[in-house]
Amino acid sequence: MNIKTLTCLIGTFGLTQHAIANTNEQIEKGKYLAEMSDCYACHTIEGGEPYGGGLPFVTPFGTVYSTNITPNSDEGIGHYSYQDFYDALHNGGAPGGHLYPAMPYTSFTGINDDDTQALFAYFQSIKPSSQPNKDNDMMFPANLRFGLNAWDILNLEDVDYSPVAGKSAEWNRGNYIVNTFGHCGECHTPRNIMMGMDSERHLQGAMIGSVFAPNITPAYLNQQGWSTQDIKDMLLHGYSRKGTVVGEMYEAIFHSLSKFDEDDLNAAAIYLLDSDNNVEGKALTFRPDNAQSEGRELYQAFCANCHGHEGQGKPNYAPSMQGNGTLSQDNHFNSVSAILYGIKPQYYTPTNAFFTMPGYDKQLSDEDLMHLLNYLTATYTENSAQLSVEQTKEIRTSVMESQENATH
Repeated sequence: MNIKTLTCLIGTFGLTQHAIANTNEQIEKGKYLAEMSDCYACHTIEGGEPYGGGLPFVTPFGTVYSTNITPNSDEGIGHYSYQDFYDALHNGGAPGGHLYPAMPYTSFTGINDDDTQALFAYFQSIKPSSQPNKDNDMMFPANLRFGLNAWDILNLEDVDYSPVAGKSAEWNRGNYIVNTFGHCGECHTPRNIMMGMDSERHLQGAMIGSVFAPNITPAYLNQQGWSTQDIKDMLLHGYSRKGTVVGEMYEAIFHSLSKFDEDDLNAAAIYLLDSDNNVEGKALTFRPDNAQSEGRELYQAFCANCHGHEGQGKPNYAPSMQGNGTLSQDNHFNSVSAILYGIKPQYYTPTNAFFTMPGYDKQLSDEDLMHLLNYLTATYTENSAQLSVEQTKEIRTSVMESQENATH
């Protein structure tokens, strides 16, 4: 073997090792981005194989099931080229037919090419699953997928997350990850008549299943007294001094948002509050001089044992009512839902968990519910608006209907 041949062999070995290192680094990056995107929660059913699909999404037009996205060539995406993967992620154009927008390609369309390549590398590296896909159950004409091309024309926007002039690198990173991987707008943005996101009301709050995904615009969060640390705590732990998350947000925290690294967590908070400075937030509200005796008696009877006689809460058991983010919302839907139907237990770590909250639908009349709600908002929030029995009954009916629809 001459020197030239040996040099070529060494060079080839070095290039191969470099390629392997790059691939491994790319896979690790893709894994992190997949966690940020909450792919596991949507593509894994209880008792099913990871990323094997099968999770139902109930829409006004029927039920869509998430698909197998493992590298199995028959049931999964093992036969996908990179371009196939890119198209599915960015515009819903998959080899087996156009994807329904229950897959949030309307948000993922903004993911850049480098990050898309990392995601592709990761999903080609995971364990293949032969778990079969389920057939969607969509009504006419939604079952005709070619119509989704027309839907895309009206609802799929061409977004550009190039740095915004005058904004910091952290804000721009937050803008990118919140609106692409985090796809926060898919739940927190109201929908138009075609069920596309209404970009004119971005992040202003919307019904999602049996929960109201609240307004998370900077103006509203600042008005409600959220601090930078509140936002970071809520995203990382599902809990802050402003309370806990409810509904599907628990799974989003558990599988996705809690995996954000410190830089991305900080970037998300900076973007959501639209401030590079540390926002202190407002002091938690507690007005013990509230004279609503009927509501106070109901609170002491049904709530105080867990939430404290002054609404101070119990760490790792029940959140505080003082300045509570759910109670402070203009929309009382989630408060009524929690009081009537309770909240499932939430477990994150041995030192961060919350017990089951029981529901009191059978014990509270419309008038009782009105008194309790008015006491809670008057005592623990800055919201001075008081509900009438008629308004309370209307909210109760809406909550009841959403609960019934969620179980069918």
